[in-house]
Amino acid sequence: MLYIKPAAILTPDRVLEDGAVLVQGDRIAAVGLAADVPCPPEARQLPADGLLLAPGFIDLQINGAFGSDFTAEASAIWEVGARLPEYGVTAFLPTVVTSPLETVAGAQEVVSKEPPPGYRGATVLGLHLEGPFLNPEKRGAHNPAYLRPPALPDIARWSPDRGVRLVTLAPELPGALEVVRALRSRGVVVSAGHSAATLDQARAGLEAGITYGTHLFNAMPPLAHREPGLAGALLTGPGVTVGIIADGVHLHPAIVALVWRAKGPGQVNLVTDAMAALGMPPGKYRLGERDVTSDGKAARLADGRLAGCVLSLDQAVRNLVEFAGCSPAEAIASVTTVPASVLGLADSCGAIAPGRRSDLTLLDDKLHVVATLVAGELVYSTAN
Repeated sequence: MLYIKPAAILTPDRVLEDGAVLVQGDRIAAVGLAADVPCPPEARQLPADGLLLAPGFIDLQINGAFGSDFTAEASAIWEVGARLPEYGVTAFLPTVVTSPLETVAGAQEVVSKEPPPGYRGATVLGLHLEGPFLNPEKRGAHNPAYLRPPALPDIARWSPDRGVRLVTLAPELPGALEVVRALRSRGVVVSAGHSAATLDQARAGLEAGITYGTHLFNAMPPLAHREPGLAGALLTGPGVTVGIIADGVHLHPAIVALVWRAKGPGQVNLVTDAMAALGMPPGKYRLGERDVTSDGKAARLADGRLAGCVLSLDQAVRNLVEFAGCSPAEAIASVTTVPASVLGLADSCGAIAPGRRSDLTLLDDKLHVVATLVAGELVYSTAN
């Protein structure tokens, strides 16, 4: 049993001052005012004076980090996951970029198994498959040799119980809507991205079951006043959540502010789209089979195209506060309650409430990570 009494607690309803949280194993047992949630004699106490207790962060799009790429080496998922709590991340979707279907199957096998013995790190919630059903015109850094049209036989084994949680595709491709419907019927979240869809084609995708947009504005036509395209459909679609990369490179800060005002709290999800260069010095790294160069601020192919990102999720939160002028609580929700809702997991994670997973992050007044707990276990602390 663990007792935490920080300066403030970010609950689903408010920022609770002078509160306390009681953790029993991998679940939150009680949350409330410290006077109403006393510390049991047998409980350990986690020092948290002056800190903000937030839900653990969830990253829905991360290609790799710390020198490892998930597409090239799926087994690296656990090595990376063990270090992601440094950024407050307690759960994530390892992202596999466009590659042969055999590569996808190999990644499914990895995430469908139990973590290695002794693993202490962020929880793998399933895979995000970014491709191979993407529009060649908007492929970005994806290898065109592996792009293919959407086809039902290719997704026969794609489902959450087989490790696939989220799929990004281009809704305008022939056969895409059939694939969207099939994936949704199995509980897979479908996202629109790497697409040249018109407004009508994008709306047809939303009607078929698309509920998310992958890195809004990137790898899609620009928003135009006479042809809103996919970006316009995602921004105006009711109930559609958009993922954004708030690094100041993929999107200008003014556009981040614009997206925030258009979608508001609850439908903006910060992602990193991080690749192997995250947490590493400038240099050359891999994204799938492609060479990518990082200068420490951005990652690019030899021709200058952006190829993933070197952004950490805690920095994305701080950037959103700066770029959009939102509150820290709103920014944190974009990496906690929002992604949990996107995945249909809001009843189990993404919030500090009784019965939820005890995935927690302690932050200082500048929103820097001080400590991270996964399933009630302290897996990262600046004090160590």
